[in-house]
Amino acid sequence: MRIFGLLCDRVFFFSGHTATTFNSDCPFAVLPLISIVKMTAFLDQFMEFHSVHGTNVKLDPSRTQATRVESFANGVCFSKDPLSPGEIFLVEIEEKELGWCGHLRIGLTAHDPRTLETVPEYSLPDLVDMGDSWVFAITRNHNKVVEDQAGEVEGGEQPVGETGNKPKTFFTDTHLYIENICIPRDKLVGRSRPGRYSHILDDLYKTNALPPTARRSRIGVVYVPKGQGYGDMHIIINGEDMGACAKRIPTNRPLYAVVDVFAATKCVRIVQVEYGFASLQTLCRKIIQKHIIHRMALDWLELPDLLKHYCKYE
Repeated sequence: MRIFGLLCDRVFFFSGHTATTFNSDCPFAVLPLISIVKMTAFLDQFMEFHSVHGTNVKLDPSRTQATRVESFANGVCFSKDPLSPGEIFLVEIEEKELGWCGHLRIGLTAHDPRTLETVPEYSLPDLVDMGDSWVFAITRNHNKVVEDQAGEVEGGEQPVGETGNKPKTFFTDTHLYIENICIPRDKLVGRSRPGRYSHILDDLYKTNALPPTARRSRIGVVYVPKGQGYGDMHIIINGEDMGACAKRIPTNRPLYAVVDVFAATKCVRIVQVEYGFASLQTLCRKIIQKHIIHRMALDWLELPDLLKHYCKYE
């Protein structure tokens, strides 16, 4: 089987078990197709919120946006399906509500939402007190987990797995590594709403200089296998791993993501993460964005409006 794909000035050729590019500027020559297949394990799963949720939560028709319609509590939501190891459940803060103390809470639970008699009013402490649940409260500061180990990095900064021996190629230089898993960075970092200062704000999201609780921040939860039947829960904030927030979580039961739309966080939406071999749409967007100062500069290019919109907002 042979497949040809054209992307701007690059031609990709697939034959048998290898993928080859014939552009001399591209940093890779041949990539085993089997490695691509392994990375696409999650491509078929479209992330949604579960129909079981807190009494103050309203889901949009696609079940990808959750809004707390009143009060500050009863905003607990779950993922529709259990997460696979290394699969991130990523949300973006869409709307804030002033006057409340506290912010988004996120984590994992081994409770099937369908088996709950009532959804707890709070994820912390109510859901956690039920057992088999691990929830992390996001704060404006100090979300980084400091490991009390010999390998601790000075200043409490923990390595996210991006070591010097990792290959820097077309496929991997935009991935976040956490031990033996990798997650595409493309969707992990928040983006500002288009406007006069969006180019400045986008850089602040990329460097995690803005508070994690800010509007448009992206926060995710993932668990990493650690030996037979156990895993560690990691929280990702705007593309940065906060470390293992909960260790030795039993993985012999399905684990659902928990998102508590709590207090000052009023609305969140799910961000779909594209794993493995990126679509031609995504690759085309990356090539275009690589050659412009900022995504808002797309307005000056002679491109179809649909393509401009995709490159700006996705």
